[in-house]
Order: sequence, then structure tokens, then C-alpha cells
Amino acid sequence: MSQANPIKNQQPDDLFIQVKSYMVGFLLSVILTAMPFWAVMTHHFEKPLTIAVVLVAAIVQIVVHLKYFLHLNFSKEGKLNTFSFLFTALIIVMVVGLSVWIIYAANALMM
Repeated sequence: MSQANPIKNQQPDDLFIQVKSYMVGFLLSVILTAMPFWAVMTHHFEKPLTIAVVLVAAIVQIVVHLKYFLHLNFSKEGKLNTFSFLFTALIIVMVVGLSVWIIYAANALMM
């Protein structure tokens, strides 16, 4: 049972493009982590604006991770992975959301 080594089958240009993609993702992740950290530690902004900066940076960082590290996109090759991920995320959100709803409803009925 021999498996083909994917690195041996790739051209040097393909490897350069992959490494470049990972480096861009890494740098964006570092910047998107440092910005909210700076905003919180320096107290440069008011509290609501600091919370907004942290939330926006977190959402953008999720998108960066999905694009640069998980390679989710809407190209022909990536559509199946993207839709599988979105379906999984939908199911998880529904299970967690409905569970919290049921727990609060049960708590309200016990009071």
C-alpha cells in the first residue's frame, strides 16, 4: 500500500504559491491578533469601540483562516469542500442554538 507523495508530484512554482499563501495568511493572522490586543491593553478607545474592534477582527480572522489555511473557495475544485464546511457549520449552529433554547425553556418552566 504505497501512497503517492504529493510534494514530489508538484512543480516548484506550485510549492512557492502554496508557501506564499500560508505566509500571507500567517501575517494577516498576526496583524489581526495584534490589533485587538493593542486596543485592549492600551485603553486607547472607549469600551464599546474596543469591543467592536475585537469582534470585527475576530470575524475577519475567521475568514482569513478559512481562505488561506483551509483553502475554502468557490472555484470548481473548492466548491464541494466549501459547501460541506458550510453545511457542517449550519448543523453545529442549529444544534448548539436549539440546545440553549431548550435549556432556557426548561429553566423557565422550573421557576
